[in-house]
Amino acid sequence: MSKARKTAASSGEPDFWRVARDWLHHWLPKVRGSSPKTVEAYRIGLESYVRWLETTEGTQRSHIGFGHFDRARLGRWVEWMRAGRGYSDRTIMLRMTTMRAFLGHASLEHPTLTALANDAAAIRVKPPARKPVDHLEEEHTKALLAAWDTGDAKSRRNRMLPILMYDTAARIGELAALTLEDVRMDEPARITITGKRGKTRIVPMGERTRRHLTSYLDEFHPDTDGSDGARPLFHSTRNGTIRPLSVDRIDEILKTAASKARGTCPSMPGRIHCRLIRRTRAMDLYQQGVPLPTVMQLLGHESMSTTSAFYAFATLDMMRKAVDAADPGPDPPRRHGSANNGSDSSAPSNSQKTLNRETTRNAALPPQSRTVSRLNNKPGLITVKPISV
Repeated sequence: MSKARKTAASSGEPDFWRVARDWLHHWLPKVRGSSPKTVEAYRIGLESYVRWLETTEGTQRSHIGFGHFDRARLGRWVEWMRAGRGYSDRTIMLRMTTMRAFLGHASLEHPTLTALANDAAAIRVKPPARKPVDHLEEEHTKALLAAWDTGDAKSRRNRMLPILMYDTAARIGELAALTLEDVRMDEPARITITGKRGKTRIVPMGERTRRHLTSYLDEFHPDTDGSDGARPLFHSTRNGTIRPLSVDRIDEILKTAASKARGTCPSMPGRIHCRLIRRTRAMDLYQQGVPLPTVMQLLGHESMSTTSAFYAFATLDMMRKAVDAADPGPDPPRRHGSANNGSDSSAPSNSQKTLNRETTRNAALPPQSRTVSRLNNKPGLITVKPISV
């Protein structure tokens, strides 16, 4: 142990390196159940600060302790990332999130560090600009879900995958992990999805998806009983052995479907991935009037802020329609120099104006009290019934 670490230990200060190792190698993956990618992101953030202390502050690595995590240093680090390195607002926010999470954990293990955790939480960084959520248009979704034909068994399996992916808004890893015991076909048909950190959620299936899945089960899982519950829902057979489809294979099936769909829908986006399908499903439901808390449950988000950050831009069109409906002002004047100085034959009649106002007023109703049928013809989507509040 170095002299500096011995001094810190004798003074009663917790050992930074020991706490960091326990956080990254035990608490995050085993207690909190964080994914390997999440743990790696936290490790990179913590290592970034350690390297800054070494290269910019001139602190020897072996001398680093919790005394180097004060508010003044963290503030200089943030400014260095912004001005010295030109990091984006998103990167700076993620790095500070790492520091807050780490010091928050350390303060729970060692209450003497609570002041450091509070100081880190008080540092404000500029949030990244919100961007509209990437999602597919209706024509793209319909073409993608119908891309695979039904000429052979493998194609029928591959057709079922994106249909269920869209209907349940499951993550690609969640879809790959589905087993027969996760599927319940009695009314109401539903699927139990195991998400991040082993948390489960129950997602209902639309009637059309239920019929698709019934045909799939009859073909790929005939004569199954309760003892086969652990069998993967989507699988391949190699040398007589049933193996679950990997995440990479599901991703390949989805990309192939997109390639096929471009034959009938040339405007299909170039990059199709599972997260895009997941966002599309959530956005479609939200625009149909499904309340945001319900969308949050469907996605498996733990915090409402996560969902609302994704779909804040979905309300812009709704707000525009509401503003138009509430505008009592006169119609705008005709352009000067019009050839027809009398009545404008292209102007809407009084009856048409009334119809337009009624249509706009209906569009301005709260999402919970209206129904939009624009997606009801999609494969795998049950017709949405009006929701009474």
